[in-house]
Amino acid sequence: MGFDIDLLVRYAPILLSGFGITLLICLLAGALAVVVGLFVALGLMSASKPVRMLCRVYVEVMRGTPILILLFLMYYGGPSIGLTFSAETVGVIGMGLYGAAYFGEIFRSGFQSIPKGQSEAAQMLGMSQLQIIWRIRIPQMMRLILPALTNQFVILVKESAVLSIITVSELTKNTTQMVNETFATLEPYLAAALLYWILIEAIAYVGAKLEQKVRH
Repeated sequence: MGFDIDLLVRYAPILLSGFGITLLICLLAGALAVVVGLFVALGLMSASKPVRMLCRVYVEVMRGTPILILLFLMYYGGPSIGLTFSAETVGVIGMGLYGAAYFGEIFRSGFQSIPKGQSEAAQMLGMSQLQIIWRIRIPQMMRLILPALTNQFVILVKESAVLSIITVSELTKNTTQMVNETFATLEPYLAAALLYWILIEAIAYVGAKLEQKVRH
């Protein structure tokens, strides 16, 4: 039968719309994961044992629970306790909280790679803990963890494909819609694979540029 270019042209708006939703959700979920992950990392290194234990439980629960189960609990189980969110909101929150457990461990390893003497010297100079974290520890930590951070963003994008199961109109769901309507498989899935590849390559490129910048 051959490769039908006209089919892709007709369904390009649907595929690109799904790609846009995927991009938006991944950006928002990634931002949430970074912010929450930073606080989780600080909690894991806290002097307070209850805080450390709470953060450790969070990390272990999130890492031990499949992302799809977490999304099901939030989307289908949430209304039973009065929490009703749109599928897109569940996607952002679910992926963000799930990713935060992994980002938290990455940040923690980065922080612990910095010699303690630098923080002690900053304290001697009268800097507050917040200033030490923001001006000394985070800049140095970022140089160490950028490759791992970039890789985790890539994983987050790949895992976003499961959002189609909770009816989010992202790239995978719209591709499946195209398959169901046209009974074609080669063209839709190749197009989806190409769009995912473009997004992941863009993340890798940005990560590599940031790595060069912080090193210089």
